[in-house]
Amino acid sequence: MSETGTRTTDPGRRRPARERLLAAAARRFYADGVTATGIDTITTEAGVAKMSLYNNFSSKSDLVRAYLDTRHEEWIALYTSRLEQAQNPRDGVLAAFDAYADHAAFAYERGFRGCGLLNAAAELPAGDEGRSVVRRHKEQVERLIAGHLEELLPERPDDVRTMAEHLSFLLEGAMARAGLEGDGSRLRHARAMAAALLDRL
Repeated sequence: MSETGTRTTDPGRRRPARERLLAAAARRFYADGVTATGIDTITTEAGVAKMSLYNNFSSKSDLVRAYLDTRHEEWIALYTSRLEQAQNPRDGVLAAFDAYADHAAFAYERGFRGCGLLNAAAELPAGDEGRSVVRRHKEQVERLIAGHLEELLPERPDDVRTMAEHLSFLLEGAMARAGLEGDGSRLRHARAMAAALLDRL
């Protein structure tokens, strides 16, 4: 599912209600926030009855978790696509930065607002399962970076852990600043900084 904020119409039959609900939720949650987006707004935009939402999701919280899972899967697909172009472990590390930049380049309805996962997590209460989904995503990104670094530094496990954390902080900081500024230039700058750090290993 793409959170581009643009509506598309299928030339044949319409998409299943679940897909339309997730697409509408993605647009509204990203553009307006989770708390500010009501069920009526989502069902109206999706073009389905409210009962259809509850036939597919047990609650709004369930829909939010599905949105977060889909956002994670979307990033993984972008990362995997970038990784297919990687020639070496260094490129593998940079593929994580490229995947975030690719996400930032989507044609969002109200512009780029940063990481959709973190934006949603900031609105959820402590202990909410949605926050765990976001935490697992961020931990996985750091593990992916660490995996490439292990290939670059096979005999230096402590340096791998330190550098993976360093690069994940660089990536997250760049994502936050890019979201505030509304474009991906900070992510491109962070990628260049990461490349320079890797070249000094």
